[in-house]
Amino acid sequence: MITLYSYPNSRSLRATWTLEELGVEYRCRHVALDKGEGQTPEHLARHPDGKVPVLEDGEFTLFESVPICRYLAEKYGDGALLPHDLSARAQVDQWLSFIVTELEQPLWAQAKHQFALPQEKRIPAVLPTCAWEFQRALKALERCFHGRENLVGDTFTLADLFLTHTLTWAASMKHRLPEPLTIYRERHAKRPAMAKAMDREKSAAEH
Repeated sequence: MITLYSYPNSRSLRATWTLEELGVEYRCRHVALDKGEGQTPEHLARHPDGKVPVLEDGEFTLFESVPICRYLAEKYGDGALLPHDLSARAQVDQWLSFIVTELEQPLWAQAKHQFALPQEKRIPAVLPTCAWEFQRALKALERCFHGRENLVGDTFTLADLFLTHTLTWAASMKHRLPEPLTIYRERHAKRPAMAKAMDREKSAAEH
């Protein structure tokens, strides 16, 4: 049985969404990061920095959203979310790398200096730079995007899942998105598997 350790409105949604897209049976276990549960010896044995997501597949444990989602798609997808074709798969990996290193990082820096870091460690002066970095990365994305329905080929892949999640995060933080990317985000955010994933994480948090 697969167990996914999660926390609502975090990167764990990427893994939960992947599981729902693949139709894999799993247990969703809430880690109350806001109450310090991530720093317990039990959870630190799963993730050395006390974060989520963490995946347990039998005796195998894995942390960080990119390798978790790739592992799941590789093992259980049979071409779903991660193409069999080597060139297409390389393009998915290309976009995953760009999304987490270029698009996501300014958002995370902004979040850290707005609420995630201890008050005395926050530097409000960096926030305009974070916004500038995000818009710069967004323009780079636009140069390749051209209003396509999917980033790689004609099917929904992990690249689309990660980009939709990241753009949704950006929209929640009041960043301006160009209309084609707004349409793209809204279309993929309506996928039934994403709604199921959000409900699963919420339900786990309530029990």
